[in-house]
Order: sequence, then structure tokens, then C-alpha cells
Amino acid sequence: MFDFITPELISKFIKFGVVGFSGLFVDFGLTYITKEKLHIPKYVANAIGFMSAATSNYFLNRIWTFESHNPEIMLEYSQFILISIIGLVINTFILWLLVSRFKFNFYLAKVFAIGVVTVWNFFANLFITFSPDALL
Repeated sequence: MFDFITPELISKFIKFGVVGFSGLFVDFGLTYITKEKLHIPKYVANAIGFMSAATSNYFLNRIWTFESHNPEIMLEYSQFILISIIGLVINTFILWLLVSRFKFNFYLAKVFAIGVVTVWNFFANLFITFSPDALL
């Protein structure tokens, strides 16, 4: 039933998770600074933190997780960022839903949103950005 789950896939997902965890520091750090110190609206601050983390995550995932040798770095980066933007939309919707409708703490809601978006980002990047067919 789950024949697609291989040790290689599990290894990539774990590496993706480690990179994503490092991105949490970038995301939460910039979100906090822009929201709390610079008084930028919370959803804009969230976008700044999220997209900054996506950029650092791209480079780490390219080198370590997916070991990409694709010479079309700008195309690959663009695909990664487009997937991240879709992830940001999902993230923001979940954040809005949990904060506005269910009265969750903003940062707790952000943790839930990141968890959902991690699964989206991993599989979208596996099959699109870093697919072996991407070199064609």
C-alpha cells in the first residue's frame, strides 16, 4: 500500500525536516522582530519571516537534502519559491483560521501551520523542483 515509502525517501524527509527546523529560527526570528519591534502587521511580518526562511531552506535543501546538480539554479530556485508561496498561502489561511476563528495563540497557531506546510513543501519539491526529470 505504501510502496513509495523507501529508506531514501525517509532520509530525504528527515533532512528536509532538519533544514526546515533551522528555517524556524529564521522564520520566527524575523517574524518576531518585524511584528513586535518594527510594528509591521502580523500577516506581513509572517510573510517576511516565512519567505526569508524559504530562501535559506532552498540553498540547504539543494546542497544537502536533494543533492541537486541542476545547472538551472534560477529556474530551480523559482520553482522552490513558487511552491513556498503556495505554502505561504496555506500557512496564512491556517494561521488566520486558528487565530481568528478558534482563538489560538498566534505563535502556537504558527507551529500548526508550519507542520501542515512542511508536508506540502516536501512532496511538491520532491516531485517538481528536485525531480530527476527537472533536468530534462
